[in-house]
Amino acid sequence: MTTNKGPDLNIDDLRARLLSGGWPATPVVDARGITSTIERALASAGLDARSPLVRGINATIQDALAGAGLAPRHATASASPATIDGIATRIDEAPDRERAPVRAPSGARGSAGEFMTDTFTNHAGARGYKLYVPSHDGSERPAMPLIVMLHGCSQNPDDFAAGTRMNDLAEEHGFLVLYPAQPVNANASRCWNWFRPGDQQRDAGEPSLIAGMTLDVATRYGVDARRIFVAGLSAGGAMAVVLGAAYPELFAAVGVHSGIPYGVAHDVPSAFAAMRNASGSRGRSGIGTAANGARHGVRLPPTIVFHGDRDTTVHAENGADIAAAVADGHADAQGLHVDVQEGVAAGGRAYRRTVYRNVDNQSVVEQWLLNGAGHAWSGGSARGSFTDPSGPDASAEMIRFFLSQQRAGTA
Repeated sequence: MTTNKGPDLNIDDLRARLLSGGWPATPVVDARGITSTIERALASAGLDARSPLVRGINATIQDALAGAGLAPRHATASASPATIDGIATRIDEAPDRERAPVRAPSGARGSAGEFMTDTFTNHAGARGYKLYVPSHDGSERPAMPLIVMLHGCSQNPDDFAAGTRMNDLAEEHGFLVLYPAQPVNANASRCWNWFRPGDQQRDAGEPSLIAGMTLDVATRYGVDARRIFVAGLSAGGAMAVVLGAAYPELFAAVGVHSGIPYGVAHDVPSAFAAMRNASGSRGRSGIGTAANGARHGVRLPPTIVFHGDRDTTVHAENGADIAAAVADGHADAQGLHVDVQEGVAAGGRAYRRTVYRNVDNQSVVEQWLLNGAGHAWSGGSARGSFTDPSGPDASAEMIRFFLSQQRAGTA
């Protein structure tokens, strides 16, 4: 494993580095009383306190209390420094090692597929990752696409790869898969911190780490810069939306499974409210305006959304809001053509698929509403956690959607 500090990268031509981007001290009080209040609030909100996403946000609260001297740190948190100010400024960085050699998947000699471990560092801290490079027979081939996969709470790259079977699809279709890893010293339940203001911005916090990691891999492996995509589950899906809003010129399309719209949370209480859709009157056009305003009018990338209508962790209306926000950004004076299809997957799961197409008949939004499904990756393998094998196959459908989205740009 090597530690990679971002080379001189630029999002447009993949050559210049990404631009560099609390709790006040208080007397110790009754932490048990604070914890009880949190637990009562969760119960009154109707949220399942056992779900990984809720546990992750609750763990964030506990970490913040510990950082303020209001509660003891858990043993897992004391092993390494906690993050501060919502961004990873105190993540332990791996010691510098010799830089990994550039591998060319389209190279002159054949090789088997590789699933390798590496680390990326920048001004915001460090994150480990795993990268799958598919096998090749040695013949020359065009630069390949890159899919960035963001795991959900309590998961890790190996678990997420097994559950989504994305590496199998990489072998079939010829693309690289990057799995960033969220460590416990950034979030005790390994959730991406999608609800923190410091982790919702371009060139700051976790978005800068994931985008920088993506650019580093894309440059070293000769990826097709027009075909870089990001997808995620739950908190990972919410962070995929953040990345699409913050870096629309980098990610050609976004895949969201059981995720949350951009900009609807700024702290823990608003995160819980967004998850249960407590602000149901927030309005889809308002979501679209907020998302586009964050990038000064730049519309969000084409997006495919999956959500179960029985999801008790993240209300299904969040998926509808994500789809509407993207559709708002792509609609012009002629609007979008909407096609609604209903079907039943091979595994028995009924679904409704709503497709929004522009005047060029290009699909810019797909919304899949899964009948009776909960908080799990649709069509996933039981080898991974939080999967629902009854389908439809979210991984295969996302890849189909992604590979139809090639856009003009630097090769």
